[in-house]
Amino acid sequence: MSEFVKRTISGTIFVACIVTCILWSQWTVNGLVLLFSLLAVDEFHRLVKSHILQRICAALATVVLWLMCVFQSLPMVLAFAAVYLPIIVMSLLDEIWNHTEDPLRVWGNMLISQAMIAFPLCTMLFLYDLDKWLLLALFVLIWVNDTGAYCVGSLTAKRAGGNHKMTPHISPKKSWEGLCGGIVFTLIAGIILFQFGWFDAVDANEYSIIFAILFAITASLFGTMGDLMESLFKRSLGIKDSGHFMPGHGGVLDRFDSILLAAPILTSLSWLCYYLVPLL
Repeated sequence: MSEFVKRTISGTIFVACIVTCILWSQWTVNGLVLLFSLLAVDEFHRLVKSHILQRICAALATVVLWLMCVFQSLPMVLAFAAVYLPIIVMSLLDEIWNHTEDPLRVWGNMLISQAMIAFPLCTMLFLYDLDKWLLLALFVLIWVNDTGAYCVGSLTAKRAGGNHKMTPHISPKKSWEGLCGGIVFTLIAGIILFQFGWFDAVDANEYSIIFAILFAITASLFGTMGDLMESLFKRSLGIKDSGHFMPGHGGVLDRFDSILLAAPILTSLSWLCYYLVPLL
């Protein structure tokens, strides 16, 4: 089976699973977020060669963080926080007892896995609570941005002199032309989704189109930044893919890299507009 066929089949299955889980129910979304958060965090710790106790602590901390996002009432958050913090401290005590050569780096990896992977992925639950169509819009716009950037970048690379590289030391194929193409494609997609009512969670008045445009542009920009962040991480480790989760597509982090910065930013933007727009 050719690489293209593998990528097409696995990509189609992945997209179908994401869309089905989002549209099915709250609990399928909860399960989806928990599954990919655990897989992404463990994938990260395997890549940085964390020992088993650190991986267990990271998994436990991710589950507790997920529970805090599922049960969002203040008493429940405080109760789970009382469990979350000791787990983080446990990983520090493990470093103290084990006397590893670089404890600061090892414990730093624990914090990175929580702050830059588990937390961003879990914020998708807040976006879903606002409106499931906003969460689906996040994924659709990220996919459109990646496609638009790839198409425009590939076409402009064929012209005389090529295109203008954005970060050749991190991701040699990314170009400024591709970035602009991704923004344009995503903006058009955002306006189309607006016409279908995907952004009606924010009061459906003259401000909804502004929110849709901001949502699309933010998804494009921070999706690209998340992609670059993961590319920098992989380059620092000297690897091409973060794993082999999806044939032809790499690991879990490779599939969710664009989400890592876009999800928390778009969640914050959506909730801000949800409460701010009715006051205008």
